[in-house]
This record gives sequence, C-alpha cells and structure tokens, in this order.
Amino acid sequence: MTADPLSTAARSAKLGASEGDGIVRCDACPVLCRIRPGRAGACSRYANEDGHLVRTDPVVLLQRAVKEGAPLVPFGADEWDGAILDPARTFVTGIGSGTTYPDYKPAPFIVSSEHAGVDTVTVVTEGIFSYCGVKVKIDTDRHLGPERAAVRVDGEEVGHVTTAEYGSQMLSIGGVRHLTGGSKREGNVTCDTLLRLCAAEAVTMTIDGGHEVVVQAGRAPIVDGTPEARMRVGCGSATVGIFARQWLGHADEVIVVDDHITGVLTEHQAGRVLGMRPSGIRVRGRKSTPGRYFQVANPGIGWGGTDIEDPLDIIQKIDPAVAWPGLRLLMTSTTGEHALWLVLDDELRPMPAPMPAPVRAVVERIGENCEPSVCTVLFMAGAGGSLRAGVTENPVLLTRSVAAGETRVTMGGAPVYLWPGGGITVMADVLRLPRNAFGSVPTPALVAPIEFTLPRALYARLGGHMADVVSIGDILRDVAPEARVEPWRGENPWPMEPIR
Repeated sequence: MTADPLSTAARSAKLGASEGDGIVRCDACPVLCRIRPGRAGACSRYANEDGHLVRTDPVVLLQRAVKEGAPLVPFGADEWDGAILDPARTFVTGIGSGTTYPDYKPAPFIVSSEHAGVDTVTVVTEGIFSYCGVKVKIDTDRHLGPERAAVRVDGEEVGHVTTAEYGSQMLSIGGVRHLTGGSKREGNVTCDTLLRLCAAEAVTMTIDGGHEVVVQAGRAPIVDGTPEARMRVGCGSATVGIFARQWLGHADEVIVVDDHITGVLTEHQAGRVLGMRPSGIRVRGRKSTPGRYFQVANPGIGWGGTDIEDPLDIIQKIDPAVAWPGLRLLMTSTTGEHALWLVLDDELRPMPAPMPAPVRAVVERIGENCEPSVCTVLFMAGAGGSLRAGVTENPVLLTRSVAAGETRVTMGGAPVYLWPGGGITVMADVLRLPRNAFGSVPTPALVAPIEFTLPRALYARLGGHMADVVSIGDILRDVAPEARVEPWRGENPWPMEPIR
C-alpha cells in the first residue's frame, strides 16, 4: 500500500534523513544542520520531533469571505472543530510550506483544484533567496545622503542611496554582494536588516555623509530624530504654477524654496500670464528657464530639502530700479511647513510681518495637498535553480510560461511585479503579504513564500511533477488542524481568477 504522501513521515523524508541516535539531518538549506531530538536547527524553522523533521511555523492558508466584504472569522481563534475549509475559497500559501532544496525535490505542495470549470494547479514552496534585497521609498524632501553613499546598520554596510524620485528618497538594501560578498558579520547584519524590514519592523540606518533615518514599512520616516509629516505637493516651480492664481492680489512676489527647482512667481510663466509686475528680487542659483532656478543651496534637511535655515540667504539681490517699498513677499517651502511673510521697507530691506489670512490660507492649502510621508518597502528577488526545479523537470519552460503570462506568480498570495527580460525576477510590497511571511537561513539568505498558479494541462506540458499533485481537499484535511488561517486581503486579486 502506498504511504500517504502528506503524512508526517512522508514529509520528513522529503526534508531530511535519520542519522541514528534520533538525530535528523535537515537539508532544507545548504547548512545541513544535524538536529537532536527536541531541538531546532540554526534557523529555528525546523525541529526534530520524535525523529521526524518538522516545521516550527505553521502553513498559512488564506480564505476568502463567502461574499465580498462579508466578515470572516479568523480560523484558529477557537479549537478546530474538524470541519474542512471550503476549497473554493482557500488558497495555500508558501508560508510555512518548506523548501525544495537540494534541487531535486518537488515543491512541498502541488495543489490541484477547479476554478470556473478549469482544472488548476498551484505549486507552493518557500524560496531560499541569496539574490534578494529591498527597495525602500521614503517620502520626504529631506536630503538623507549623497547618491551612491553607503547605508549602514550597526556600522555594517547593507546598501546604498540610489536615484531620488519625485518627492521621495530611495534606498537599495541587501543584495548578494552584501549577503555573501563581504565579511561574515556584514552578511549577518544585512540578512537581519532585510528580515526586519520585510516584517515591517523599524530599522535605524545611518548614511555616509548624510543623516540617520528610521525606516518602517507603512510608517512615517524619522530623520535625525524628527518624524516626517508631508510629501511635497510638487517642486518649487510646480507649486508656483498650482497656486499662482490664489496668490494673485494678495502677494507681490512668491518664492518657493526647493532643492530641485526653486520657483519665483513673477518671473515664472504663471506670473506672466496673470500679468504680475516684476519684483526685481533675484535668487541665487543657476537659472533654468524663467522663474525656475537650480542649485539655490546645497541639499539638506532645512527649507525645501536644502541646507538653509534662513530663506533670505538665497536672495542674491533686490533691484532698486524695479522693486518698491511695501512690496509683499512670501517665501515658503514645497510642503508649507516653512513659510515667512516679508514686506520691503523704505530701503528695500525684507522685514518680517504678520502673514495676512488669505496668504496663510494658501500656505495651509499647500500642506493640505501634501500626502502623508510614509516608507514603502518592496521585496525584490530572483527565482533561481532549485526553486524552479521544484516546479518542473525542465525549469526554462516555467520561466517562459511566466514571461508569457500563462503562469501567475504570487508571494504569500500577494501580487508581484514581474520584471521583463530573462529569469523570474519579482518585486512585492511587504505590507500586502501576511504577517511573518519571511524567514532566513544562516548561509545567510532570506526565505520567502512563492506560488505558481496555472492550468493543470499546461503544468503537464511544462514537465511538472504530476505524481506529486494532491487535491486541495486532501491538503486541507491534513494541514488545516495545524495551519494558520487568515482572511484574504481584499486589495489583493484572487490568484485563481483567469489571467487576462
């Protein structure tokens, strides 16, 4: 009689081998821990239970509500009553499933089900990713550090500053060079940093030639101890253009200070179209086009992402042949967090004065139009040899199927962005995965869930491991009592829907 492929003994045989005296060798990763009874391996993810290698973390199942928007009582809140979960509404994720290492093993779960009349297979596994990292988007105008500067955690280099984007600073953290290409400590610190970022925990980083920043997915960044609040509405030029009509009649000149493009209203095309009188106030920096100036100051954490604390420092001169006493000048930043109202005295010196209510209202509107500052963490990895071999005996066919859009890739049920070109390179928002979705092994490398969903007929044509296909009902019967069941996230598309 054929042994139950889902039994503890059968699954442990796929993961390790007995070495006598109750010791089990774990081959879930290249470390090959020898685990004594009642103990766990170096990663704490596998343990020896009565001579069998078992996972210490439960498999995660995601279940959709019966109707969209209907509440779903989390499974496991009470003692399991033995009822089988509805297969049509349940998705088996790679979280807690185990790995395919060392290459020749089929994926831990190859799940067959039927959706919309189509026989479907989902190949479920955890990938051991050495080629992985995170891209961090930090919504702030503050200058965190020079481009290409090293990013450090606990003194170890774990990444670098990359190209800034509109209203955001960008970091690239991790990657194989830091995980395995440096010292052992660098690799361990990098691995721990990635794991914490992917778990949406706060990580304090320092940037060479720059500042300290605390990064946490879904939370505001903290720069040099100060939480950021706003993402700029636009550069200085854009801010001038957006609000020019609202300043008309209330201010004679507006200068919006910005590290990228500082805007000067009366020189700007918006001011000219509105027929505003030239003010004769000239700012420092390199003039780009009328009313738009580059390099008015150095990057920093002051006004508009510059290093200035006094905005008058950027005024190069005031032309007495053009300016006039009583000229009303507003200087503001691109977030409205800094603003100063000035009036020229008889000697054409800018003197601080109480800001009129209509002008204050526009400054507040700048702030209203700024989105909240937040950190975004995107996990990025390349699915390589052993992972793909766990799906099919001819891995290149899987790669081609994924590239052609025939096979859907998810991570913990969450959608991924698939990079064009060769290989299977994916990127996913860590906040769209279930909690505790990531792990690590001491090689060092990250462990992350990945699932491939495709029609069963296509899976057979790709050379899939058809002998290891198990129905969703059988899998739920076996793993549900020990599984962690969570509600499906409504913002994520259901992986079983046909690929368009």
